[in-house]
Amino acid sequence: MSAVGSQQGEAHNNSSTGELVKQLSNQLSTLIRKELNLAKAELTEKGKAAGVGAGIFGGAGVVGLLALGALTAALILLLDKGMDAWVAALIVAAIYAAIAGVLALVGRDRVREATPPAEQTIETVKEDVQWAKSQARSARR
Repeated sequence: MSAVGSQQGEAHNNSSTGELVKQLSNQLSTLIRKELNLAKAELTEKGKAAGVGAGIFGGAGVVGLLALGALTAALILLLDKGMDAWVAALIVAAIYAAIAGVLALVGRDRVREATPPAEQTIETVKEDVQWAKSQARSARR
């Protein structure tokens, strides 16, 4: 053990319970502040990912509206002129619908990726609880 470590050990042995409780309180408040900052950073990152997913959902909605317009045009042409024009419009509607489907699936996956809780914060909080328990046990000795 180094000289500094032994001096700290002696300081702990000479410290009163009140001083130890004060140190523990200060350390816990600092720890909680840091954990909150970490959680805030993680949630900001997750929020950005959710925003991208929501934007893709918006794109799927626009393309879906285009598919509805093309389908409407296909039905009108079917009733008005016959087979050739509506087949072309129906193919366009099918293409738009396929694009909308793909965008919706990609957007859904992006939103799902962003919704779990902040894993890193949960892990460090668990570690901090263990640390606090060990500090409390050693203070009782």
